[in-house]
Amino acid sequence: GRGFAFRRKQKVERQYRKLLKKRRKVHSQQDDQFTDTYPEHLKHLYLAEEEKMLKKRRRPPDDSVLSEEKLNKASISEVQVLFSYRSVTTEGKFKRKTSNQKAKEEYEKIKAERARKKEEAEKRKQQREEAQRLYKQKKMEAYKILCKKTKKGQPNLNLQMEFLLQKIQQNT
Repeated sequence: GRGFAFRRKQKVERQYRKLLKKRRKVHSQQDDQFTDTYPEHLKHLYLAEEEKMLKKRRRPPDDSVLSEEKLNKASISEVQVLFSYRSVTTEGKFKRKTSNQKAKEEYEKIKAERARKKEEAEKRKQQREEAQRLYKQKKMEAYKILCKKTKKGQPNLNLQMEFLLQKIQQNT
């Protein structure tokens, strides 16, 4: 009958209706925003501006490709003026960097910095490993010399004395 799944379904439906109601309120507030909040003496200016913006949004941008009809109607001089105007605007556009280009440059800088840091870390790691290897090698040689025994199993004091003598000579 009316178990857990049914209650869950009802809850989801209630949340959905609540969401729809909120959206309707938000849209009505946005519509009222342009008309109600304007001062009476400037209302006509704001409404005219709003209409211009709406017309710009509705009109499809076809200035990039001229149709054959427009070319036939326009005189040669008008076409030349139009193309020269376009070239000036496109040159101006390329001078400034877009946010995408700025983001790419920033990304490249960060990437280069990371690569440099990684390389430095790798160098430090190799140096540390080399130093550890040399240290272990020296330690092992000293251990071999100091651990040597005679045939009877006694420590070889002659080798130990030579090792100590070499160590003293190296330090001075």
